[in-house]
Amino acid sequence: MTSGAEKLVSDFGFPGMQSGYEVNYCFGQQGPIGVVKDTSLAELFHHYADILWDEGHHKYNVKAFIGELDEILLGARFSTFSQDLLDNLIGALRKRGNSNATINRKMAALSKLLRKAYKMGDVHSLPEFRRQKERAGRLRFLEPDEEETLFREIGIRSEYFLQFSIFLVDSGARLGEAIGLKWNDIHEGRATFWITKSGRSRTVPLTARAKEVLNALANRSPGPFTAIDPQKYRAVWNAAKLDAGLGEEEDIVPHILRHTCASRLVRGGIDLRRVQMWLGHQTLTMTMRYAHLATHDLDMCVPVLERHLAS
Repeated sequence: MTSGAEKLVSDFGFPGMQSGYEVNYCFGQQGPIGVVKDTSLAELFHHYADILWDEGHHKYNVKAFIGELDEILLGARFSTFSQDLLDNLIGALRKRGNSNATINRKMAALSKLLRKAYKMGDVHSLPEFRRQKERAGRLRFLEPDEEETLFREIGIRSEYFLQFSIFLVDSGARLGEAIGLKWNDIHEGRATFWITKSGRSRTVPLTARAKEVLNALANRSPGPFTAIDPQKYRAVWNAAKLDAGLGEEEDIVPHILRHTCASRLVRGGIDLRRVQMWLGHQTLTMTMRYAHLATHDLDMCVPVLERHLAS
């Protein structure tokens, strides 16, 4: 009789799935022998999510990523996670239209979860995760007239979401960073973001417009934006985006406000090291995607090229 996992392999092309037995392992020559029992991605996430990821927007995304991968596997149980299984999982994501950048984000979450499971003895072996090559596509940001139109449409729907949008574009904060901001994180015209993607806090000075927003929200507790529901905000954003005439552009998502902040800093002559500090990028490489906007740095090249005309 064919087991459910074996049928999954034959029907959906996911080799490497194992079911119905246990795998013995040992740590070192003198280590105690243990038993690896069948598990699933959903079970592993349930066991280790709170250990591996802090509460917030990123953990919400990771939950969606692992849930999708578990759904592709039809909730199949395994004691090893083979290279063939990983390769076929990546292939399935690509067939769903996922870009390499999106696949990399999902694989990063899967890798972190499986490494923890392997360390704890929940899986017998791990595949090799290789980063997919990403295209350096066009970086989209809002021009002032686009911001004005979009923000007007957001304000028609929600004054609170408009205030949130203004703060995001003027601070360069990620959604989760701004939502996690508490009043005691704001001091003398500066905001300190403690809940960051890199795990490192950073402090940025606030614009006059951002200060006005915070003053208007002074009665909210425990922070100005803690009541923001990211899903509701995105729903309002998408509706406003359509009425602003920007509905055909997939790149215009809330994260574009962070890109817009960075682009304005670079175009205004701020050097990339300071932009890196402002955005909280771990490496300058992440900030270099905005380097093409620093055209003022090349102005000095023109007189050099024109010297031959004066001779």
